[in-house]
Amino acid sequence: MDALTPAARPAVPPAFFGEAVTWVHHWTDRLFSFRCTRDAAFRFTAGQFAMIGLMVGGKPLVRAYSMVSAPWEEELEFLSIKVQDGPLTSRLQHIRPGDVVLIGRKPTGTLLLENLLPGRTLWLFATGTGLAPFMSLIREPETYERYERVVLAHTVREVPELAYRELIGGLPDHEFLGEMVRGRLLYYPSVTRQAFPVQGRITALIESGRIFADLGLPPLSPASGDRAMLCGSEAMNADLRAMLEARGFVEGSNSSPGTYVLEKAFVTK
Repeated sequence: MDALTPAARPAVPPAFFGEAVTWVHHWTDRLFSFRCTRDAAFRFTAGQFAMIGLMVGGKPLVRAYSMVSAPWEEELEFLSIKVQDGPLTSRLQHIRPGDVVLIGRKPTGTLLLENLLPGRTLWLFATGTGLAPFMSLIREPETYERYERVVLAHTVREVPELAYRELIGGLPDHEFLGEMVRGRLLYYPSVTRQAFPVQGRITALIESGRIFADLGLPPLSPASGDRAMLCGSEAMNADLRAMLEARGFVEGSNSSPGTYVLEKAFVTK
């Protein structure tokens, strides 16, 4: 579909930018990504989210979506689930290049490097589309200035849901980030419902010690410089939060840095 002419674009409320979709990729029948143009005035920090959506019936229908794109990229990219009867995702999954999406003007979120105390190893724990903010963070140079090592653990149900697997694997050869990432970014994908080299929920992999054995790293400990970020389902957030706090981790926030942070904004509809 050709890009909409200004006259054909729907009216955009003042709280939003109206951006044109430039690319859509469907990973599975339940998961897709899309990119859109980025207004020069839209500034965000790696790990943040914004309210994203569509005009429906003359009103904005929006949900919180983390930016997949790094702050230095020219376009904005998002990762979304598809819920057939979901108010927003049932519509959003059908967007095509040229369509207009709403981008909230005020990004926010807790998955910020500044919300963590200084450390040595940054652990990023994600399930499903919770991967999105971490895709931004692992391509943010400041992440590697603050940490000696970054571990990205992504758990999904089925192998095709391991979105961005090839992109992550290729970062050590990236023209600009390669030297910074090489040997310091450890990617640890796991699958719960299909055969895969690493199977099981991330909480089970932590409890059994397998993730540490596989990566050649000691168990999680805030005292040894481990810091963690969580973004996933409510169940994963709750279980992993309890596990971390049992190990002495303290939750950080925008006003008080800690040894772990979690993002509660998660698209389910």
